This record gives sequence, C-alpha cells and structure tokens, in this order.
Amino acid sequence: MDNPFKYINHPPKEVPEELKDKVMRDIAMAKLIMEIATLFSYNLSHVIETVIKKRKSKNSK
Repeated sequence: MDNPFKYINHPPKEVPEELKDKVMRDIAMAKLIMEIATLFSYNLSHVIETVIKKRKSKNSK
C-alpha cells in the first residue's frame, strides 16, 4: 500500500463541473432548510409565549 502522505504536496485533481453544481445545490438546499427551521422554531416559541401570557392575564382578571 502506498503512503498517502506522499501525495499531500501534489496539486489537487480537478473536480467535474456537474459534481460542483450538485454539491452547491445541496448546500443551498441545506441552508434553506436550516433558515426555514429557524424561522419556524422562532415563530412557534413566540406563539407559545404569547398564548401563555394571554392565559395568565385572563386568569388573573
């Protein structure tokens, strides 16, 4: 078996353009899903907080 450390100083191989495009699309989709999840979880927590506050104010009257 060859020593893999011999190849560290060699220039990297060129990646096919299709693979680059697929990776970039996958990353963009992952970022979109993360942003949507963040927005949903923020809004959900805000809704829960508002409902609890309204219930407390109704019960205290």
